[in-house]
Amino acid sequence: MTQARLMDGTTLARRTVEDTARRAAALTDRTGTVPCLATVLVGEDPASVTYVRMKQNRCRKAGIASQHVALPAATTTEELVGTLRALSADPRVHGILLQHPMGEHIDERAAFEAIAPEKDVDGVTFASFATMSFGLPGFVSCTPGGIMRLLDEYGVEPAGKRAVVIGRSAILGKPAGMLLLARNATVTYCHSRTRDLSSVVREADIVVAAVGRPRLIQGQDIKPGAVVIDAGYNPGNVGDVDFDSAVERAGLITPVPGGVGPMTIATLLEQTVDAAERQLSTA
Repeated sequence: MTQARLMDGTTLARRTVEDTARRAAALTDRTGTVPCLATVLVGEDPASVTYVRMKQNRCRKAGIASQHVALPAATTTEELVGTLRALSADPRVHGILLQHPMGEHIDERAAFEAIAPEKDVDGVTFASFATMSFGLPGFVSCTPGGIMRLLDEYGVEPAGKRAVVIGRSAILGKPAGMLLLARNATVTYCHSRTRDLSSVVREADIVVAAVGRPRLIQGQDIKPGAVVIDAGYNPGNVGDVDFDSAVERAGLITPVPGGVGPMTIATLLEQTVDAAERQLSTA
């Protein structure tokens, strides 16, 4: 039996970061200003600390300056909002990333909305979702944006295809569906209350698993030849798709790790340089 072709996000991300580095260097030469990404972390969640450090390392490789703001776990919503508004007003900062989760006592939406839209390079604000949904200039959520780049890289044309998105989070599932809809796919959202999930997934030409439940989607659920995008990441390097069984039926599939994850960071860096270019051209 022929196995699915792997969608190599690591190689595509490397090329994307190399191109971003060239653009960052050209912008620095032209303006004398290095593009800057500010990262904000509340508390010391080990996974978040590691993730932020990884992003800072990638920034250096891309010629992007990074400014890290570490806040104590007891930080209030008001204090966090004040920090984000100050960064939004700082002309030396071109992009802002607020790492989540950030504690149950924090009003996450209020915090996200304190980020100026022109610096929302992670695509988490109402403004970014609206501009993305209407196809207007702005910033996409980084993981869905990376998914679309992977589809393009492997020649997947969503138009006319049935796409099923499992998950409806504001920064992954919902925007992924909207981006597919904008490319003329017929989109179905599934979630925890979807009845007979397997039967819905079996009809999909494109599956985006983004629900955060390990191995939820089994190979028997996959339509033969379908494109399977696993945007889940669970303990033990396990995705939301059972890779071993799905690879026997899919036409294209993303591995975990090495698929969607690298493209998320690459999209963040690319959008940071986009933001710097726009801000410095109007300065």
